[in-house]
Amino acid sequence: MVSRLSFADISLTRTGTGQDPRPTERECISLLGLDPLRPASLPFFGSDATAGCENELQVAVSGTREAADLPRAIEQSSYYANIIKRAHRGETSPRAHRDLERYLSDNVEQVWENSWVRFPLSRLHPNALHTLAADLKADKQDPTRGERSDTARFFVEEGGEQHLRIPISYLLKLALADVIGQGGSQETVRKTGSRLLTHLLSDNTSPETFSFHVTGMTPHTGYGRALARETAKRFLFTQLLIMYANEKFELIRRGQKAMLFFSPHPPMRQRVLNECISDAFYRKLFMSPCLSGWDEGEAKHQYMILCHQVLSRSHLNAVMKMREAGIITNNLVMMPHTSNISLANNGTHVSMGSRKMSRMLGDPASGFTPRHEKCMGDLVAKVMEHFLPLFVTTYSAAPYRLAFEDFHPEQALGFLPHQLDYTHLRMLWRRWRKKAKNKFCGQALTPFGPPFIDHLVGSACRCKGDFIPDFRLIDYPVALLSTERSASQDGRLHNDRRLKEDLDMMGIFDKRMSVYLPYKLREFEVMGFSGFEARYYSQFEQ
Repeated sequence: MVSRLSFADISLTRTGTGQDPRPTERECISLLGLDPLRPASLPFFGSDATAGCENELQVAVSGTREAADLPRAIEQSSYYANIIKRAHRGETSPRAHRDLERYLSDNVEQVWENSWVRFPLSRLHPNALHTLAADLKADKQDPTRGERSDTARFFVEEGGEQHLRIPISYLLKLALADVIGQGGSQETVRKTGSRLLTHLLSDNTSPETFSFHVTGMTPHTGYGRALARETAKRFLFTQLLIMYANEKFELIRRGQKAMLFFSPHPPMRQRVLNECISDAFYRKLFMSPCLSGWDEGEAKHQYMILCHQVLSRSHLNAVMKMREAGIITNNLVMMPHTSNISLANNGTHVSMGSRKMSRMLGDPASGFTPRHEKCMGDLVAKVMEHFLPLFVTTYSAAPYRLAFEDFHPEQALGFLPHQLDYTHLRMLWRRWRKKAKNKFCGQALTPFGPPFIDHLVGSACRCKGDFIPDFRLIDYPVALLSTERSASQDGRLHNDRRLKEDLDMMGIFDKRMSVYLPYKLREFEVMGFSGFEARYYSQFEQ
């Protein structure tokens, strides 16, 4: 799937680079005390493994255009007013206003994905108000710094009463804080609820929850079943919180029914809206303010803005790489929008830890150091990436059908130009076109013009585009290609920093961001345990 420099291609002692030599695999195996005749000596074997899970959930609000927050936020924005004025003066095409108005008025189902909610502040219990006040601090560890600079955006005046305006990801936390306040006289409820508050995160467009407790993996409990049971209970818990919020905060009575469910894809209507608006306005509508889970939420919010800007720019740069690879052979291309919605997809991240490796890394006398952890971790991650295509439809699936008019290489290949070398990229596109069977009179067809022309051609020639079993692996930068000087996973400490420096100068990535990998080492010095995080899982029923 992803081209990497192999271990054999990398010298153990690069002179002049200032890098520490990589320990040998034999040295790592010896320190770990591994015996091929005793499987129990292996890390992650038997009861040595622990696991936890993080789930990204999709949310929506059911309500009329006049009641739901998203359409009201659009209509009341300066962006919407400026679009109308500029269109009336002839300074811009009326299409922008027309498309945006169509998005607002043609919502037959009256469902607004990733919409915020608003309700009277008076509906909150004092304990929830205390939680809100704490989360609005610029730094939760230093109250003297005052409130966040964007605090005003969370409050609106309606009917002479102050209303709170928040994303559903934070609504879950306030609902739990409210429940704790209602049952605060019971010590068990207060302690347990307060601990669970930290497991409701707000960092991306979608709300996230992570395991309420670490799950031991033993043959008795079942390796995957125990984690699945914990995940199912956590999902049920979030549903109960949504139901409580809908009633207690009068959301349903005010025409806003909050909903929460599993879905791997960004909503189709959100993709349509993204094509109508600027990238800055998209971020204002959908990027999480990061109220929960971070000491400096506003700084985390700025980081998420950076991620969106970088991925949007990176998608544009992918067009140039396809031109260099010979996939795009003329100047007629469908330029990607300046805003990319790949951050709005939802996945399941499963983390596994090894008690043995964590214990040895915490004991200096063991001789097993972060250098050895990094060497073995990169090797395991490379092996997992090699078999990643086999996992699709077995461990992950995000089925999606590309229409014929979307089958432009600059749209269909997504971020793959940043993940594959040109030889593999050309081979993949050539074979993909053959698999899709978009043909007319024996000749392969690909869209070549504006969408309405491509739609007519596709309908006339009965071209159906193609079905993709796991669209997330294409529509998101799952892993980044190594450069000639900096390998992504060569077994040396801080190789990700060197790679980010190179990719930053190439305009592909930003060195301030975390490197994306489908199977990522969780380092003991950073996480407090040694193990791996698998990020390739999608969500499907069977």
